[in-house]
Amino acid sequence: MCGIVGYAGTSSQVADHSALDVLIEGLRRLEYRGYDSAGVAVVADGAIHSRKKAGKLVNLENEIAESPLPKSMTGIGHTRWATHGGPSDSNAHPHLADGGKLAMIHNGIIENFAGIKAGLVAEGVEFLSDTDTEVAAALLGKLYSTEAEGNLTYAMQLAVQQLEGAFTLLAVHQDHPGVVVAARRNSPLVLGLGEGENFLGSDVSGFIDFTRRAVELGQDQIVTITPDSHSITDFDGNPAEGKEFTVDWDAASAEKGGFPSFMEKEIFDQPAAVADTLLGRSDADGRLTLDELRIAPEELAEISKIVVLACGTSAYAGSVAKYAIESWCRIPVEVELSHEFRYREPIVDEKTLIVSISQSGETMDTLMAVRYAKEQGAKTMSICNTNGSTIPRESDAVLYTHAGPEIAVASTKAFLAQITATYLLGLYLAQLRGNLFQGQIKDILADLGKIPSKIQDILDRAEEIKDLARNMSDANSVLFLGRHVGYPVAMEGALKLKEIAYIHAEGFAAGELKHGPIALIDDGQPVFVVVPSPRGRDSLHSKVVSNIQEVRARGAKTLVIAEDGDSAVKDFSEWVFYVPETPTLLMPLLATVPLQIFACELASAKGFDVDQPRNLAKSVTVE
Repeated sequence: MCGIVGYAGTSSQVADHSALDVLIEGLRRLEYRGYDSAGVAVVADGAIHSRKKAGKLVNLENEIAESPLPKSMTGIGHTRWATHGGPSDSNAHPHLADGGKLAMIHNGIIENFAGIKAGLVAEGVEFLSDTDTEVAAALLGKLYSTEAEGNLTYAMQLAVQQLEGAFTLLAVHQDHPGVVVAARRNSPLVLGLGEGENFLGSDVSGFIDFTRRAVELGQDQIVTITPDSHSITDFDGNPAEGKEFTVDWDAASAEKGGFPSFMEKEIFDQPAAVADTLLGRSDADGRLTLDELRIAPEELAEISKIVVLACGTSAYAGSVAKYAIESWCRIPVEVELSHEFRYREPIVDEKTLIVSISQSGETMDTLMAVRYAKEQGAKTMSICNTNGSTIPRESDAVLYTHAGPEIAVASTKAFLAQITATYLLGLYLAQLRGNLFQGQIKDILADLGKIPSKIQDILDRAEEIKDLARNMSDANSVLFLGRHVGYPVAMEGALKLKEIAYIHAEGFAAGELKHGPIALIDDGQPVFVVVPSPRGRDSLHSKVVSNIQEVRARGAKTLVIAEDGDSAVKDFSEWVFYVPETPTLLMPLLATVPLQIFACELASAKGFDVDQPRNLAKSVTVE
C-alpha cells in the first residue's frame, strides 16, 4: 500500500542530486500507493534528521521548505496509506528508535506487533504513535544495541525473525552513514543499481529518474546498500541473489504529458497499451508464440479447468475472459475474488490452471490465493503489468501486459491490457488443444490488431462524453446494465464512478432487472446500457432493447453505448454513443472506454482528485 524509497550515494561521484532530491522525486512517483502522510529521514553530520507530515506530499515539501534538512547522501522516504493508526503527523513514517539514532519506514502489517509492544513497554520503552511500524523500529533499535553489536544488517536479521505478517522495512542509523538496510516478506521491494549510488523502491518508478537497472528481490530477503555495493541474504543471513533486469520504460512515461490528470492520460494511452500487449506474440504464420509461459505446451493442453483469481477491476477483466476462453477453448472457467478463494476449500488439482490477474503483481489477497493453489497442486499463471513483482515470480508462468506505468489509482489502461492478455491466453490454449482452426485464430488476431485504431476513434470523440458528464455532475446515483460480455463492462463502469466520483453506482446483468433491481428505477434515474451488436446474436440485442424500454417506461434517463449502425436504440434513448463495429467477444475493449471517460470527467467536474481518490491506494499489499 505505502510507497518506499531508499538511497545511498556519494557526493563526489553524484554531484547533481542529494539524497533528499532522490527521496522527494521517488515519493512523488510513488504517491499513488498512499497519500495519507509522507516523511523522510537522512543521515548527516553524525545524526538522523527527519521530517514528516500528514496529508499529501506537498505538505511535507512545505515543511522541509520551512525547516530545511542538512545535505545528505543517505536517506529513506515514505508515503503512507494508513492501516495501523489514522493519518496524523505522529503516525507518519519514519519512526525513530535507539534514542533517535535509528529511523525506520514500513509497508505492510506486523500481525504480532501487540505482543512485541507489550514486552517493550514492560522494559520501559515509550511509544509516540499508534502504529505497528514504531514497534518494529523499537525492536530493531533494541537488538542493534544489545545483541547485534552495532551491526545494522545483523540486527535486521534478528528483528525479522521475530516479526509475523507482510512487511517491507527500511532502516538507517546515524552510526552508519552511507548504509540502508531493508527486509521484505510478502510486500514489494526492488533494488536499483547506479554508478556510485544505489536505490530501493516499492517499485521501479521510485528510482526511474536515476537508473533503469533493477534487481528483483525474493521472498524473505534482506538487502544492504551502500553507494558502491549491495549484498543480499535470507532472513538467516545466508547469501542470496536477485535477478537483474532492465526497466523497459523511461521517466517520461510516468508524466502527465499535458493532460490534466494521470487518469485521463492513461485513458488516452490505451491504443498503445493494447497494441504493445499484442506486439510480438505471433510468428509469420500467425501462430501464437507466448515465450513468457514456462509451462510445457503438452501440460497446458491437458488443462480441464481454469480458475481466474483477481480483485476489483482485474476481476472484471477475468469475467470478460470467461466468455472468450469458454467460447474458444471449451474449458470451464471460474472467476473468483482472491480474498474469498482460499477460505472456502476450493476444488483444484494438477489439471487446474490458476490464472491470477494483478496490475502490480503485489496484490496480497491474490498472492496468498496463488500460494494456496500451488499447495493444492494446481498450475499457476500470472497476468501482470509489473516486471519483477512477486506474483509473477512465484507463478509457474507469466504473461506480461505492456501497458507501461499506471499511476492513477483507478485502473484504465491496465484493465484493457489485461483483457487483451486473457484473449491471447485463450487463443493460445485453443491453438494447443485444436479447438479453433489456425485460420480462425489468425482472423481473431487480425480483429484484435484493429482494436487500437478503434479505441482512438472513441477518444477522438471524447468531448461528446465529457459534455454529458459535466451536465450530470449533480447526479447522486447511476445504474449500469449489460448482457453477455457487456455485463462485466457494466460492473466496471459502476466501479469507476464509485472509486473517483463517490456516488452510488451499480452494475447489473440486464436480465436481472425484473428480479429486483428495477425497483430502484424512478423518475430521472440515469441508466447506462451497454447494448450488444445487432449482428449475430440478434435475440440478445432485442432483449437488451426491451430492457431499455422497461426502465424508460418507469422514468429512467437512458444512456446507451451501442455499435455503429444500430438504429434500433435511438427511439428509446436520451443519449447514444456509438462505438465501431467489432466481434462480440472483443467489444469490451471498446465499450469500456466511454464509461472511463464519463467517470473521469464527472469526478473532475465535482472538483475531486481523480488520480488519488479518498481511502484508496493503487496496490493493496495487505489482506
